[in-house]
Amino acid sequence: MPDIDSLAFFDALATAMNADPQAYEVLGDVDLDLAIEMRRPATASFRVLVVFRGIVCAQIMEIGADEAAAADCVLVGAVESWDAMFADVRAHGHATGRQTINSLTLLGDRITVTGDDPMGVDKFFRFNQTVQAFLDGAARVATAAVG
Repeated sequence: MPDIDSLAFFDALATAMNADPQAYEVLGDVDLDLAIEMRRPATASFRVLVVFRGIVCAQIMEIGADEAAAADCVLVGAVESWDAMFADVRAHGHATGRQTINSLTLLGDRITVTGDDPMGVDKFFRFNQTVQAFLDGAARVATAAVG
């Protein structure tokens, strides 16, 4: 089982998305380079770039801080906050209530959305249903809990 703060986990999410195009077709085409940063207390942060094109996840790659800054936007939070969201996804088959990525970023107390370009940040909010569906793929991907 891959840890949520691993390239293997995000590869599995991409595979799940790309295997189910009809679920994403209804959400419409996406053009978003999304960086996700999971801050770890004792080691360096894990950062991954998730590239959405059309109705597929076109690329997953582990990146550094400079590459994250070049993305349309960055979702940043402690790995424990991400783990809580994914635990909710696994428990219910999808994120619920305040564990949705939209709620988490709107509250901004555990996961924030940042970016140098306001239009890039806006893309996250325009395409957040697709981002949430992608993250909800964790319900179908076996993962190891943090800690």
